[in-house]
Amino acid sequence: MSKNLAAAPGPRNLITDVPGLAVGQAHDAAVRTGVTVILPDDRAVAACDVRGGGPGTRETDALAPENLVEAIDAIVLSGGSVYGLAAADGVVAWLGVQGRGYGLVSTSGVPRSPVVPGAILYDLANGGDRAWGEDPPYRRLGREAVIAAGRDFQLGTAGAGYGAMAGRLKGGTGSASIVAADGITVGAVVCVNSFGSVVAPGGRTFWAAPYEVGDEFGGLGPAGLAAPGDIWGLAKVDPAERMNTTIACVATDVALTPAQAKRVAVMAQDGLARAIRPIHAPFDGDVVFALSTAARPLGDGGDFTIARIGALAADVLARAVARGVYAAQPWPGVKGWRDLPN
Repeated sequence: MSKNLAAAPGPRNLITDVPGLAVGQAHDAAVRTGVTVILPDDRAVAACDVRGGGPGTRETDALAPENLVEAIDAIVLSGGSVYGLAAADGVVAWLGVQGRGYGLVSTSGVPRSPVVPGAILYDLANGGDRAWGEDPPYRRLGREAVIAAGRDFQLGTAGAGYGAMAGRLKGGTGSASIVAADGITVGAVVCVNSFGSVVAPGGRTFWAAPYEVGDEFGGLGPAGLAAPGDIWGLAKVDPAERMNTTIACVATDVALTPAQAKRVAVMAQDGLARAIRPIHAPFDGDVVFALSTAARPLGDGGDFTIARIGALAADVLARAVARGVYAAQPWPGVKGWRDLPN
């Protein structure tokens, strides 16, 4: 119990507090869209859990524990719906030039194959300029994002969350971290474009308020929380097909197998349920990746340590959702969190 009480955010309160991780972002203001790339220093074990009814993903089948490839080279989160899947092409090309990727054949002249899973959200109807003809910007944005990867990155209207809406509020990119007393580090990055609302009806209290650390997203506390049946507050009341989706990645420095990473991804989905109401609707394409940088061994804790990591990941992801909306800067005609009544 004392270990849990001693847990605290890392120095950045970002997913990059997990040793061995960098994040890069790029956006196109005219198009109102963007890309976020999670880039491990070395190939990393990863897994994926899909809960939304309308997902858009790339290479997630490769992450299944029964399949050949056991590690990834990057994870891409992108706006742009199906067009945004091309963001991973730019990342793959850049990684290939760096000599990174899976090498099935070690022969001169045969390039390595970077493994870059991805997920997309729908931001095509947010007023941005989509007159791109046969040249959508996502391959370029993916390359720009991976080149920009570092330990610090912007929250709010940035990266894949640039054009996002969280219910009827401006959504965005959020991140948070936690370091347990024994040194285990868990972090999350999320792009919040949800059908559901991130705040309770009638005010601006985040559903994630019970998990807030300090005043990282306003410090209002949970007193304003109430959940009347069939009242969703600032959810998107009349969504069009595939106009939503919250996509995320959680990470830890503990060495995990693909199957263990999958369990962490499953548990981390509870963080979305704590922060967004409703979630995992037919209109959403919610996807959570989990990855391990393997900077520290699993140790003797076994499955109990996996349970701890999954629980921490759910809490951290809930906080990251609120931080993304809290930091978002809305454009004219769109409400942000700060526009809501106290």
